[in-house]
Amino acid sequence: MTSAPLSLLTVHAHPDDEASKGAGTVARYHEEGVHTVLVCCTGGEAGEVLNPAVDTEEVRSNLYAVRMQELQNSVDAIGYDLLELLGYHDSGMPDTETNARPDNFANAPLDEAVERLVKIIRRERPQVIITYAEDREFYPHPDHIRVFEITAPAFDAAGDPDAFPDAGAPWQPSKLYEVGWSRGRIVALHQAHLDRDLESPFARWLEREDGPMREDRHTTLIDVSGYMAQRRAALLAHATQVAPDGFWMKLPDDVLRDVWPWEEYVLVRSLIDTGVTKGEIEHDLFAGLRDPADVAR
Repeated sequence: MTSAPLSLLTVHAHPDDEASKGAGTVARYHEEGVHTVLVCCTGGEAGEVLNPAVDTEEVRSNLYAVRMQELQNSVDAIGYDLLELLGYHDSGMPDTETNARPDNFANAPLDEAVERLVKIIRRERPQVIITYAEDREFYPHPDHIRVFEITAPAFDAAGDPDAFPDAGAPWQPSKLYEVGWSRGRIVALHQAHLDRDLESPFARWLEREDGPMREDRHTTLIDVSGYMAQRRAALLAHATQVAPDGFWMKLPDDVLRDVWPWEEYVLVRSLIDTGVTKGEIEHDLFAGLRDPADVAR
């Protein structure tokens, strides 16, 4: 158990990633009193405007500012206590002009990016950090790969007094998770669309054998059934990326709550005894760090 205030830090590549990956989890822990921190690594400047209703010249010419405001609106909807920007330009997709920029996230010196993250970790003192799995097949975006590449080294370096001595006093996080969509969720949501005579956006995912279509690896399920509204509001805050009638919005919250009321994670590092038997599903990111009786249900 820890006597330090509980803190959760998530590392995301672009504005909108925090809304589509684990938003309900963060809303839940914020409500429980956990200090919640979002690290957004880029400004999303290379993203396309996917919602025709806001695809205007004014929006396209001010995309960074627009996406920063969308990010703040999403952060407010979820309930993050703090937003930290790592300060890099969006890397774009491979072989694009943006991808060649020296100031983008993927081209930044690895140690520089790790140190920036270490500085935030040491200041905010999270016991739990959430990052991405390595995915070079299903969605090989350079910024998502870079999030994976910097977070594990930062997890280790943050507690090492000899690493980055100018980045603050050492603090060792206890648990490192990867966030993702499991095959179980995709199958359940696909069937829910079909059951309601809706075209399923997940059909093409089910045809693939890479990325999310690998065998489920999740070790942890967090019940977010009470936080669907925050998750939906966070997605809708990103108006350039999410249309009200688009991909993410077809199923109402009550259906999502019945079909798949969880967000899933893989515990990839733990420096503590979580108290969870190997092979069993964990239901609290802070398992092993607090008394189970303190967990809100």
